[in-house]
Order: sequence, then structure tokens, then C-alpha cells
Amino acid sequence: MKMMTAEMNPVFIAWLRFAGYFVLLLPLALWRSGMQALMPPRPVIQIIRGVLLAIGNVCFIIGVQYVDFADAIALIYVYPFLMILFAPLVLGERIARSAWFGVIGGFTGVVLVMRPDPFNLDIYAMLIVMTGLMISFQMLINRKLGVIADPIVISLWGGLAATLSLTPFVYDVWIPVSDWPYMLLIILSIISALAQVFMVMAFTRGSAGLLAPFTYSEIVSAVVIGLVFFGTWPDILALSGIILIIASGILVARLQDKLTLRRREKL
Repeated sequence: MKMMTAEMNPVFIAWLRFAGYFVLLLPLALWRSGMQALMPPRPVIQIIRGVLLAIGNVCFIIGVQYVDFADAIALIYVYPFLMILFAPLVLGERIARSAWFGVIGGFTGVVLVMRPDPFNLDIYAMLIVMTGLMISFQMLINRKLGVIADPIVISLWGGLAATLSLTPFVYDVWIPVSDWPYMLLIILSIISALAQVFMVMAFTRGSAGLLAPFTYSEIVSAVVIGLVFFGTWPDILALSGIILIIASGILVARLQDKLTLRRREKL
């Protein structure tokens, strides 16, 4: 998506991404669930999730044009700490007291990566943080939907709702079909479809503590990708923030898992 911004408007890229992975997932969803795929449970929540996907994706694509790739991915990982803040309200979950130290550490890491200037806020870094906020709500919704719907159906409706919500804004940024970078679009659609399905499946079947180390490998990959494809490398402050985000995120996930286990043992 970052590479495609040289040729396409961010809204158009997001629209093509979601339209592409909706087309890819539709036959698979119909094969697995039949016509029930077109009548999912909790359709309003499914649509809200798709709109959040669209908003978060557009914010990320706009922001990543001007933010180093590794820093952008690290800033997205504000979402686990935002989930901790919102989980008691949305899901009614208890939060381990010690987990709040990890939350503070995570937000400190985000500040180190952003280095916000109160007199000159970096709007593009703020857009990346907005992406993290959208992802936090998506993850909370995934937890609600994952127990009542097939992950592929959830992903299908996310792609459909995101595509439809972006469609009114595509007219002004449309470019001729002959100018589309088809190979990149095919790769982007396939990766998007696989990522959405695997993410929903993982978070509905595995605990946060188990998945956290694998999840944060994305930041490590982003550092490598940023160096190889864009010739960028985080400075010392940003690297310190990235390490703090990863350590704090894994700590929070493990502590929450322990709290959940203790509650189940009491039951």
C-alpha cells in the first residue's frame, strides 16, 4: 500500500483492496456456509466492523506515505493497550491490576516512537494512531462475532461493508483501468483476504497471551521491510519505543490470560 501511493489516491487503494478480497472470499464463503453467508448473524455489527476497517485503512495509507514504515507499524500497536481500556465497557471484562503497568509502558513506547511536539503535532503519525484505535474496536467486535459466525463470513462482510462505505468517495479519485498496477493489486487482495481470515480465526480460537509473541513479530518484520524496500531504519528513540511496545504488549496479554484462567478455575 505504501508503494502504491506513488500512483494512486489512498481512498482508491483502500477501495480496490477491500473489493478485491471480497471477490476472493465470496465463493469460499458460499462453499462453506451456503446462502447463510449472505445472511450473517448480527448484521449491524458486521457492517460497523467493515466501516471501521475502511476508516482505519485509509488513515494508515495516508499516514504511511510520510511516516517511516517500521514506525508506522509500531504505532498501530497502540491497539492492544486501547483494547484494555475499552474491554471493561464493551465486553464487561475485568482487567488485571498489574496489566495497567504494561498499558502505561505501551503508551510510553508509542510516545517514544511519535515524539509528539505539542506546538507542531505530526498529523500523519496521528492518523496511524487513529488506525490503531479502529483496529482496537475491530478486535473487540471480533471477540463478539467469533463465537457466533464463521471467520470467513465475518471477513467477507468486513470486505463488503468497507467497499460499500468507500464507494461514494471513489468517483473523484478514479483512474483509468489501463493504469492500474494489476500485479500489486492481486498480491494486495490475496494478502488482505488471508490476513483477515487468519486473524479472526486466531483470536477466536487462541488466547491473547499465546498469540502476542507472534503478533508482535509484525513489528520486527516491518523494521526489515522498511530497510530493504524503503531504505529507512528507526533511530535510537524509535527502537527503544518499539522494544517497549513489544515487551509491554506481551506482558499485558500474559497477565490477562492468567486472570482469565483464575476466573475459570473458580467457576
